[in-house]
Amino acid sequence: MIIMRLAVAVLAVVLALGAVPAAAAHPTKLTVASYNIHAGAGQDGVFDLARTAAAVRDLRADVVGLQEVDVHWDARSQYRDEATELARALDMHVFFAPIYDLDPPAPGAPRRQYGVAVLSRFPILAARNLEITRLSTLTPDATPAPAPGFAEVTVAAHGGPVRVYTTHLDYRADPAVRRAQVADMLAVLDRLPGPEILTGDFNAEPAAPELAPLWTDLTDADPRAGTYPAAEPVKRIDFVTTSRDFATRSARTVATTASDHRPVVAELDRVPPRKP
Repeated sequence: MIIMRLAVAVLAVVLALGAVPAAAAHPTKLTVASYNIHAGAGQDGVFDLARTAAAVRDLRADVVGLQEVDVHWDARSQYRDEATELARALDMHVFFAPIYDLDPPAPGAPRRQYGVAVLSRFPILAARNLEITRLSTLTPDATPAPAPGFAEVTVAAHGGPVRVYTTHLDYRADPAVRRAQVADMLAVLDRLPGPEILTGDFNAEPAAPELAPLWTDLTDADPRAGTYPAAEPVKRIDFVTTSRDFATRSARTVATTASDHRPVVAELDRVPPRKP
């Protein structure tokens, strides 16, 4: 009888452990992705937000940094709120950080916004839309100036809060604006201690001189594969990077043409803090 009771107790424990979500069973593991969703249009140029949601779901990431996100922007995305719709479809929390925030096309209509977003399976504890240097694509004869669209989100991850950032850097051949943007981002990341993750479309490859300052403080979760263009990538311009609080367990790109970029997914482990 004692042996039977012991066996039942052991079985109950095994079943209980089997019911624990994978993330909880590995409390130091965090899966993070970066994905430029091309405003919901695939490599074929066809807008299909359900296809975008399916592509993000297939990443099985805890946290996803998104770029080129439309919120009531214009006809190309049917004036839909992509950030909210993706979060609802994926059962995730979301923070949207507009780069551009324009008056509505008609009185009473929602504002037209375009920017970046962070999706998270973990609760969002705090979020801010920060400024970095930008050269507007909407204003004629613009000059570089501080502008929003650098998202900072603190998530209640396993093992403690983590600050996650996502960014979309300047696309022009001249690296001057990207150089300023890197300096601006590092100034933000350096101001507080603690684990940090920076995701984004950097519009430059890892060896680009303007990105070099990043690698002093951050580690590139290198998937060893290109991200752009999605059909046959020849460049790696999309990144998951981390502070020294993480070690990269694995990293990969995902072959999908739901956007003109391929997403990057990194499985990270928290590094135990060093004893003083």
